[in-house]
Amino acid sequence: MQAMEIQEHARKLREARGELAVAHAAQKARDFEHEGDTMQAETWRRIEAALRQMQGPRVS
Repeated sequence: MQAMEIQEHARKLREARGELAVAHAAQKARDFEHEGDTMQAETWRRIEAALRQMQGPRVS
């Protein structure tokens, strides 16, 4: 997936899942890693990273 596609997928996932989007992406990545599908796992890790970037910095 291209960077723009990753960003678009992350945006749509966030709209659909809200705060659970990061956890959903991480779970999908783990599932694909467990199945041995490293390409799909990497895509989901990139989506997870894009979602984390959308969250911005944490405030303490």
